[in-house]
Amino acid sequence: MYKVGDSFVHPMHGAGVVEEIQVKEFLGEQKHYYIMKMNAVNKSQTSSDVCVMVPVDNAGSIGIRDVIEESRANEVIEAFRGYKADDTSNWNKRYRENMEKIRSGDILETTYVVKTLMLKELMKGLSMGEKKMLHDAKQIMFSELELATKKSIEELEIIFQEIVDEEVGGTANASSDSHSVFENAYVEA
Repeated sequence: MYKVGDSFVHPMHGAGVVEEIQVKEFLGEQKHYYIMKMNAVNKSQTSSDVCVMVPVDNAGSIGIRDVIEESRANEVIEAFRGYKADDTSNWNKRYRENMEKIRSGDILETTYVVKTLMLKELMKGLSMGEKKMLHDAKQIMFSELELATKKSIEELEIIFQEIVDEEVGGTANASSDSHSVFENAYVEA
């Protein structure tokens, strides 16, 4: 069980900190909920604006896990560098496969989705669905890496964009069409 002040990762929302544990009545039963303050937020919001309620009893089945260590975060960055995009499937199949990877809660799987979608965005462009998926996957990945590495979201965005730029020959720019992952961010609980 987590306590107030602990950090953990929600597979679909990213990393955050337990702000409090509340007891709420649900179907006549008293249930405990983690109130998770999101680590990564929209630049126009304060971090207290974005919270997710996670039922304590279901945390494991939801896929809640500890934030990775800094050494593991460095391995994630190197794995990102090594991933090669596989663009052989049609959009619908690729979308389903990517969503499964994100839902797994495995940061390496989410990192793979981010890399392939960033490359596809630069090479061919993305559909609206894939743009939203890229935004969400970046939010999940960067929120955890920020806690693990103590680097800011902006620093991480630059690192990852430079890796992609190097791979495609330096033609992209982090400030071009790929806006900060947290512009226009929102959370659906």
